[in-house]
Amino acid sequence: MMLPRDFLDRPIAHRALHDANDGRPENSLAAIRAAIAAGYGIELDLQLSADGQAMVFHDYDLGRLTDATGPLRLRNAKELGALTLRHGHEGIPTFAEVLEIVDGQVPLLIEIKDQDGAMGEGVGPLERAAADALKDYAGAAALMSFNPYSVARLARLAPDRPRGLTTSAFLPEHWPTLPERTRNHLRAIPDFDATGASFVSHDWRDLESAPVAKLRERDVPILCWTIRSKRDETRARALASNVTFEGYAA
Repeated sequence: MMLPRDFLDRPIAHRALHDANDGRPENSLAAIRAAIAAGYGIELDLQLSADGQAMVFHDYDLGRLTDATGPLRLRNAKELGALTLRHGHEGIPTFAEVLEIVDGQVPLLIEIKDQDGAMGEGVGPLERAAADALKDYAGAAALMSFNPYSVARLARLAPDRPRGLTTSAFLPEHWPTLPERTRNHLRAIPDFDATGASFVSHDWRDLESAPVAKLRERDVPILCWTIRSKRDETRARALASNVTFEGYAA
């Protein structure tokens, strides 16, 4: 399915419109409400709880963003909702809660975090939880992942939702746990057609790469992450269809 125009006609707030100094942690309900009020699209991340719920949270471990420690996936949704996010006043939201609040007001760009650990075939439960939550959602929502197996699974579970690959140069310093062979494979973006992807969201610092250029020649929408200044936005927009931003007013 093609990426709707909704995802190209406005900047997309990375992990919602977060600002810790203003009580809006990343991926929080407060940040989501702020993005809606500003009319931005919203990018958010999903992880899987112990009881199979899609949770809106970026990290695998709870330590950076809450006062708790250990893997998120070892706690159920109720326990996670009771943890207060640092610099905020609310807990970790479920994807279902977020969908209820957004209610189609702005487009949602949803990243499924890799659950295999090595971009392999160990996927399925989180993709199913995300698809189930979206089943009756009428708003614009696009799904993406760094893991091509995840995107391929989404093609079966949510065929009516646009899907994309989150991509980058996969440099070893940024992906130290991935084998070189895997990094080389992913860098070339060879799974675009096989996964039924209709867009990529690429690291803006690598927008001139040959694989991205080939997709651009095919008129594939090129989203990019993560822009942190107006100057960088201007540079990125010379090559990208839209930007995902944080830390300034796009």
